[in-house]
Amino acid sequence: MTSMSPTITPWLREILRCPVGGHELVDAIGPDGTPELQCSQDCGDGVRRAYRVENGIPVLLVQESREFGVES
Repeated sequence: MTSMSPTITPWLREILRCPVGGHELVDAIGPDGTPELQCSQDCGDGVRRAYRVENGIPVLLVQESREFGVES
């Protein structure tokens, strides 16, 4: 699914991590159809977080992240 964030350079993509749990971020599509990066694991509080990507720039601000439930 890397085609969703084509403007994020590969070297940067490799080092991006969730600022809460430090887990890998994976490419995804948000509920509104826009690209986002989602934490690959529970952040320790029973939820995962998603971070929007604006013009190819990931917005890794916790206060602007979207929380969603952990899949069973």
